Amino acid sequence: MINILFSNLLRFVLLVLFQVLILNNIQFAGYLNPFLYVLFILMFPFDIPKPLLLIVAFITGLFIDMFSNTMGMHASACVFLGFIRPYILRYIEPRGGYEHDATPSIKDMGLTWYLSYAGVLVFLHHLLLFYLEIFRLSEFFSTLYRVVLSSCFSMLLILLSQYLIFGKRK
Repeated sequence: MINILFSNLLRFVLLVLFQVLILNNIQFAGYLNPFLYVLFILMFPFDIPKPLLLIVAFITGLFIDMFSNTMGMHASACVFLGFIRPYILRYIEPRGGYEHDATPSIKDMGLTWYLSYAGVLVFLHHLLLFYLEIFRLSEFFSTLYRVVLSSCFSMLLILLSQYLIFGKRK
């Protein structure tokens, strides 16, 4: 239990620091904003209680907001991510259900499952975040373009980190 808590705390600190110090400074003409910190929420076990997931998602978004000066936009997008995650997991659940000790990772679930899981959640997170940021429909298509580009780049970073940290599926 202590080991799981320590590893999640370490993952939180590393992802938030990497996001704030490095990734928040990457912008390509305002269209490419990668958000790797969502990996922290995506990596929680399947059976985490929903209230705990929402609280942790809120705290994660709040930390990013504090360092990014974004006034609650990341917190609301993270809470939405934590809220929608169980429904997406239920929708893409394998026929036999999830194994007790499995985690939502490429190593445990495979690349195809992980792409559908993380891809949908990252896209929905970015969609809410960027439309909250712009808060008007007059720039609908340019914001959607930004959502798609940022989601693709974030997914690339997430997949890279999955392979570098956790290794390939056995």
